[in-house]
Amino acid sequence: MSRTSPSRAKTGAKSAPSHAIRIIGGDWKRTPLPVIDLDGLRPTPDRVRETLFNWLGQRLDGQRCLDLFAGSGALGFEAASRGAARVLMVERNARAAAQLRANQAKLAAGAIEIAEADGLRLAASLAPGSFDVVFLDPPFGEDLLDRALELAAPLISADGFLYVESGDSLDAAGHAALEGWTVVRQGKAGAVHYHLLQRENEE
Repeated sequence: MSRTSPSRAKTGAKSAPSHAIRIIGGDWKRTPLPVIDLDGLRPTPDRVRETLFNWLGQRLDGQRCLDLFAGSGALGFEAASRGAARVLMVERNARAAAQLRANQAKLAAGAIEIAEADGLRLAASLAPGSFDVVFLDPPFGEDLLDRALELAAPLISADGFLYVESGDSLDAAGHAALEGWTVVRQGKAGAVHYHLLQRENEE
């Protein structure tokens, strides 16, 4: 599920869909979904999504997911395809949000909610522990990651997972918001570093 952030989109960018993402597993496997052409829109590549959902165990039946910088929606749609009970996608750019709604309608995806809003502001209003998986892919170069981590970490249930894409390798020890968290899996694809984190077990 690839998301690219609202903030990655510049005013005046083209609005016609020029390419597509393809759901790679679950109920909607192989379904193509149009992606709007916006500057900076960076869907999570197929190979990375496949790796991530292998890490998560393929199915997300009954789980609650938050895609805080949804963009193309690749991560959120993939999660819903694999049985997530609730997927909240947050996208600030109006045209990108409209494309998410169109794709939601195409799939008749009742588990998906789309919020056209600033991801950080919305995250600050959500209840602690209300999600089992949070996907974080903030726009690179906008210094949003630290604040996004600070707001997202408390939203995740005790045994839940935090997925982070960033331009640099993430060291949990280097972020105050990630105290008590550990990177359990990580990889790199091109310029993108991707990480799966979970809270450390307390003995």
